[in-house]
Amino acid sequence: MAVMVAIGTRKGLFLARSDDRGSWTVDGPHFLMEEVASVAWDTRRSPARLLVGVMSWHWGPTVAWSDDLGATWNESDHASIAFPDDTGTALARVWQLQPDGEDRPGVVWAGAEPTSLWRSSDGGESFELVRGLWDHPHRPDWAPGFGGAAVHTILPNPETSAVTVAMSTGGVYVSDDGATGWTPRNTGISAKFFPDPFPEYGQCVHKVVADAAGPDHLYAQNHGGVYRTTDGGRQWTSISAGLPAEFGFVALASPRTPGTFWVMPLEDDSRRIPPGGRMRVHRTRDAGDTWTEQGDGLPDDSWTVVLRDAACVDSLEPTGLYLGTRDGCLYASADEGETWTAVAEHLPDVLSVRAAVLP
Repeated sequence: MAVMVAIGTRKGLFLARSDDRGSWTVDGPHFLMEEVASVAWDTRRSPARLLVGVMSWHWGPTVAWSDDLGATWNESDHASIAFPDDTGTALARVWQLQPDGEDRPGVVWAGAEPTSLWRSSDGGESFELVRGLWDHPHRPDWAPGFGGAAVHTILPNPETSAVTVAMSTGGVYVSDDGATGWTPRNTGISAKFFPDPFPEYGQCVHKVVADAAGPDHLYAQNHGGVYRTTDGGRQWTSISAGLPAEFGFVALASPRTPGTFWVMPLEDDSRRIPPGGRMRVHRTRDAGDTWTEQGDGLPDDSWTVVLRDAACVDSLEPTGLYLGTRDGCLYASADEGETWTAVAEHLPDVLSVRAAVLP
C-alpha cells in the first residue's frame, strides 16, 4: 500500500509518495512553468489514472492524463474541452476534475472557467459541455468571484444519477440527471453583500463536500459562514458558532465517519490570513455542533492561505489530511488532524492537492 499525493502548483505538478504516511519522497516538477489548477486520481481503473487540468501560457488550457504515476503523459490530439461555436466563448481554466462512481467507470466530470460543467465518458480524454447548466436562465447573473467565475465543486450522487455543483458566485445547484434541469438549493445560506441577504441564488459558496452519512448530508464553506444540510441542500443550517471566523476556503469531510468535518477559518475576507497568524484547522465530530482546534506541527507566524482545492483527505483509517499552502508547503496528518508534518517546502504556489491509496 502506498499513498500518492498529487500537488498542482502555479508552476508545475509534484508527486509525493509514502508507504507509511510518515516518511515521504517528492518527485517533480512535471509540466514545469505550466499552471496545474486541478488534479484527480481515478482509482476505478487499474492502474489508477492521474488527471490534471493544465494551463500553458503558450498553448492554453487542457486536460492531461498519466496511467503510470507520472512517468509518461498523454493529451488529446484535439482540444479535450472546447466550447461549441454558438457559445461565443473559450475555455480559461479547468478548476475541477471529478471521477464518477464505481458503476459509471468511464465518466469523469470537469468544472471550468467560465462557469461551466463538462462530462467525459472516456475516462477524461474528451469532454462534452453540459448544456442544461450552460443554458440555465440564471447564468447571466452568475458573477465572477475574486478567483474568477467557475464551477469548483462537483458531487455525483453514488446512489442515483443526480449531480450537485457549486460555483462562485452563483451558489449550489442540483440536477436529477446531471444534464437537463438544474435547481438552485441555497435556502438558509446568507449572501450579506446583497440587499436580500438570503436570495434564491447568487451566494459565493467556496466549497461543498459530502458527509459519510450519505449524499444528502452536505457541508458548505461559504464566503461568510459554514453550513450543513441533511436534505441535499433544500435547507441549510449555520454551524459557524464556536469558530474563530466564518470566512475560509477549505472544507474536508471524513469519508468513513459521519459527522466528522474540518475547516480552516481565516480572518475576515479583507485580510484572508489565519487568525492571529496561527495556521490551524478546526474539526467537528458532531456535524458542527461543537468544534476543536487542531494544529500540532502547523506553523505559528504564518500569513499564508490554503485554497479550496489545495486540501484533501485520504481513504485510510485513521483518515489522513493534506494541506497545500500559497507559500509552497505541503503538510500531512495521519491521525485526523491531531499532529502534522511538513512533506514539502519551497514549492510554487499550491493550487490543488489530491491523495490516492494505491496497491
